[in-house]
Amino acid sequence: MTVREPEPASTGFETGATQSEITGTGSALPPEELAKLTDDIVAALKSVYDPEIPCDIYELGLIYKVDIEDDRSIAIDMTLTAPGCPVAGEMPGWVQDAVSAVPGVGPVTVDMVFDPPWDPSRMSDEARVALDWY
Repeated sequence: MTVREPEPASTGFETGATQSEITGTGSALPPEELAKLTDDIVAALKSVYDPEIPCDIYELGLIYKVDIEDDRSIAIDMTLTAPGCPVAGEMPGWVQDAVSAVPGVGPVTVDMVFDPPWDPSRMSDEARVALDWY
């Protein structure tokens, strides 16, 4: 997994980034504070489930990017398993609500992206085992 270089005054990670990769990106937030915030955001993302697949959106690999700005605002890029997903209009709101409930975060924006398209290779091993897709 890779971590993209953050833009000034932000810390960004793509799903699968290890904690040390996330905290080592030059944020103005203290490392232990950033680590806790990151853990809490990931936990919030894991509370949102795809209604058609019994697995959370984080483990499915639907979260492409999370940027944590120094002011604690959060920008998320996510996708869907299929562009015609019946909850395409609702899921970004579910993600925004879940992450907004994390103590200490600022405003949360969620953008839907379809490049690259999602495919099962983005799923974590945990999701593959849970869904028997290995």
